[in-house]
Amino acid sequence: MNKLKTIFFGTPALSVPYLELLHQMTDVRLVVTQSDKPRGRGMEISPCPVKRRALELGLPVLSPEKLKDDFDKIAAVPFELGVAVAYGKIFRPDFLALPKLGILNVHFSLLPQLRGAAPVQQALIQGYTQTGISVFWIRPGMDDGPLFLQKRTSILPQDNAQTLFEKLIPLGLSGLQETLEQIAQGNLVQLPQQGTPTLAPILQKEDALLRPAELAADALNNRVRGLACGPKPKVPFTHGGKTEWLQLVKTELSAEPVSHNANPGTVLRIERERGILVKCKEGNIWFTEVHPAGKKPMSAEAFAHGRGLKPGDGAFIE
Repeated sequence: MNKLKTIFFGTPALSVPYLELLHQMTDVRLVVTQSDKPRGRGMEISPCPVKRRALELGLPVLSPEKLKDDFDKIAAVPFELGVAVAYGKIFRPDFLALPKLGILNVHFSLLPQLRGAAPVQQALIQGYTQTGISVFWIRPGMDDGPLFLQKRTSILPQDNAQTLFEKLIPLGLSGLQETLEQIAQGNLVQLPQQGTPTLAPILQKEDALLRPAELAADALNNRVRGLACGPKPKVPFTHGGKTEWLQLVKTELSAEPVSHNANPGTVLRIERERGILVKCKEGNIWFTEVHPAGKKPMSAEAFAHGRGLKPGDGAFIE
């Protein structure tokens, strides 16, 4: 039986397993990815992970600055189905009309929840306890096309963006494999999205500046979890008359009663194995691991003793 003719669209490392699956199950005629850019510490011009893997597999690659730049080249490739995973570019309506079947996207949320560029990070930041993947047909709107299938998973209290990606990538692979098997049998499922849409906007640097005086403990903890991939979460640290931004690596919610006398940002306790207990706008939070500028990550307790912190210090207030 002839294999389905496909084009793959993707860019980062998380897209690579999906390219490999598509290569196994279909006849990949072209891989479209973003152009070479400065990467790494040396900022040398180098290909993205998808392009690198595609060349290793012997697949033809196109890296246009914009899809419209090479529209004619892509239109000349005979393909029946497109598959996009974290491609990072918008598809124009005339481009979506090129393949006979359409273009599928693997999105890391249960659409219409968390439409946008950062569904994994925002699921944690927004306090979701369940998420999943959606394989859906791309339409001109943002992540609003009909669904082929969805798969669910729980978000555990100890999950952060990195561990949640580790759950969702194989879940998405399972979903894409099932989708391709269904299409091979002639089943072109199109189910309307149900429910009220929510958004997952891309994270900016200012989103990572976390102020205990302005955030409840659970909100601050969720942001640290969500920012495990992306801009690094930081809190203001004021000591000796100077303020710097201290990167948080790990935090933990405290179930202990709130100190009503302390101002938000105040150090309540310092404990071995736990770290620094800090008063928030609502509730308390443990800073368990921190990463001072120019140093290696360390326990918050070691940082506190190194800086001479003591309970009662308003250390985390600008």
